[in-house]
Amino acid sequence: MTQVRLSYAYGASGQPLLGTTIGEKFDQACAQYAEQDAVVSVQQNIRLSYKELQQQVNAFACSLLQLGLKKGDRLAIWSPNCVEWTITQFAAFKAGIILVNLNPAYKSSELEYVLNKVSCAGLVIAPAFKTSDYQEILCKIAPELCNSNEKILISSRLPHLKHVIKISDEQQGAIHRFSDLLAAPTDQQLAELEHIASELQFDETINIQFTSGTTGNPKGTMLTHNNILNNGYFVGEAIRLTPQDRVCISVPLFHCFGMVMGNLACITHGSTMVYPSGVFNPLASLQAIQQEKCTAAYGVPTMFIAMLEHEQFEEFDLSSLRTGIMAGSPCPREIMQRVIERMHMHEVTICYGMTETAPVSAQSSVTDSIEQRVGTVGRVHPHIEIKIVDEQGKIVPRGSLGELCVRGYSVMLGYWEDQDKTSEVIDKARWMHTGDIASMDDEGFIKIKGRIKDVVIRGGENLFPKEIEDFLYTHPAVMDVQVIGLPDPRYGEELCACIILHEGEECSEEIIRQYCKEHISHNKVPRYVRFFHEFPMTASGKAQKFKLQELMRQELNLLEDIA
Repeated sequence: MTQVRLSYAYGASGQPLLGTTIGEKFDQACAQYAEQDAVVSVQQNIRLSYKELQQQVNAFACSLLQLGLKKGDRLAIWSPNCVEWTITQFAAFKAGIILVNLNPAYKSSELEYVLNKVSCAGLVIAPAFKTSDYQEILCKIAPELCNSNEKILISSRLPHLKHVIKISDEQQGAIHRFSDLLAAPTDQQLAELEHIASELQFDETINIQFTSGTTGNPKGTMLTHNNILNNGYFVGEAIRLTPQDRVCISVPLFHCFGMVMGNLACITHGSTMVYPSGVFNPLASLQAIQQEKCTAAYGVPTMFIAMLEHEQFEEFDLSSLRTGIMAGSPCPREIMQRVIERMHMHEVTICYGMTETAPVSAQSSVTDSIEQRVGTVGRVHPHIEIKIVDEQGKIVPRGSLGELCVRGYSVMLGYWEDQDKTSEVIDKARWMHTGDIASMDDEGFIKIKGRIKDVVIRGGENLFPKEIEDFLYTHPAVMDVQVIGLPDPRYGEELCACIILHEGEECSEEIIRQYCKEHISHNKVPRYVRFFHEFPMTASGKAQKFKLQELMRQELNLLEDIA
């Protein structure tokens, strides 16, 4: 009797885990690559070598300690991408202060919630983000900040917050200027910092990242040095980063994609971090790639679409590119092929993961075939275990669908002060249940079919939006597409395709439906087709399907709950 192969894989590796703190690894990189570019912020016109970055990181870390922040205190940063973000990141990590990443798009209620949830003692803010004036928003919650010259804040609504640091040259009473905290430290202050750094343990929490909170309040994901340092390192290994590489980081730093797969992958390989702009701008990214001769580019699919579709795309020389990462949401086959062919990214890889797994659990290889890179999310990452289970928790045979679960060094410690929510996703055997539907083939390649909560159940049959989205990308007029489920009295749910067309293209609902009827089975043909100029997006560049559902339910007067 032939034995059934089960959907389980372990990332065996000859490369051991890095058993160090991030601060130790950062200092090693700064010694080894002292004169090389560490970070380039094109928009700010700032360029720092590893030696210069280390000096500013040490200065800022010492200033944080002088302000009274201690190991284990929480320091939040609320800012678009900039050099100061990176200085704050490594300064906090060296001093053992837990960095709390805040979404630049937060409004006052979200800001108040997260600052109080994790009892932040300090907050670094930028002047503004799009139409948001950060100081103005903060003063709505803490009016004491605007009515005082005392440098230690006493706020009734933010009782734990003591210090606000602004990335600005403007002098303001109660707010510290970031630049003032870059003053050269004394030998005694540096010695204190080095002592604190030497006492840190690599499995302590050093970073809190909040989940998006589309259902209820956001949860604070506790990540350790060991989680994120190793994940950044192995992501960098997979795309073969070297000290000669320059990575265009267009994705936000508040997210794992930018901070871990970007910054930490770079410092563990002596590569250069290149930030084109504060927030993603396709023209700025194209300019940065050409100007800085970037060898790698990061982005979610919508970012690559925006660059490829830009009217000036043909004017740029992108021949320096060889690799990069497309991740964050399902990567359509058509987009992947255009990135390889038109952006010279022949070694581009796909990553799969989530914040709770620091983030990457699977990645394609630069040597995988085009088919494997566009059709799967690759294979299990080094030192990680993956299994795919049925509704009873039993591992399914290879090729069968089930929920993807992850175990290993990358799994978060848990959600901050929320054991109940932690227990919902991490079981007693330390498996993280991702909520994603996946399958694993005989070679270990993993296909993601979609989120369990995104599955559309039409007439008792499970339909996977990603499969229909991938098909619709093959229509020449379709630039971007999101498929959602809408309530239906007869079938329970029906499919709706939300489509953005290429500029200058015209199309109708009937043309799209006819195209579907000719190529896919009738039950996968969307009942509704609607055209959009843009989708509601998260700050990290993901389309918000739940908002699309709300819009369409109102437009079509389908206001009962989705089954």
